[in-house]
Amino acid sequence: MNKIEHIGIAVKELSMAIPVFEKLLNTACYKTEQVDSEKVRTAFFKTGESKIELLESTEPGGVIGTFIEKKGSGLHHIAFEVTDILAEMKRLKAEGFILLNEEPKHGADNKLVCFLHPKGTQGVLIELCQENV
Repeated sequence: MNKIEHIGIAVKELSMAIPVFEKLLNTACYKTEQVDSEKVRTAFFKTGESKIELLESTEPGGVIGTFIEKKGSGLHHIAFEVTDILAEMKRLKAEGFILLNEEPKHGADNKLVCFLHPKGTQGVLIELCQENV
């Protein structure tokens, strides 16, 4: 794993959260995007070498909507940049980690992504991401 690519934060409403994070980080949101396959709208902020991704559910029954219903707004996942997502998925599976998807999926910000089940990562949802070239 190369670096922390981004930290994902679940929010109820991007329209309310974006101004808060613009003030907090002292930088503008540089990109918003809807990812229909994940039923989310995202907003990105750059901070140093990493990013913050705000996630708003587009459907109450979506992953983020369910997360907020159970736990409220807050830290959702930590994403790590990888050079070869297939090799990293194979390595982690061999180490006993549970992959939430067997093949990389298309995620936000032009990334291929795979998530690891939090049961095997001390309760933290981990995302692997690789630039989709």
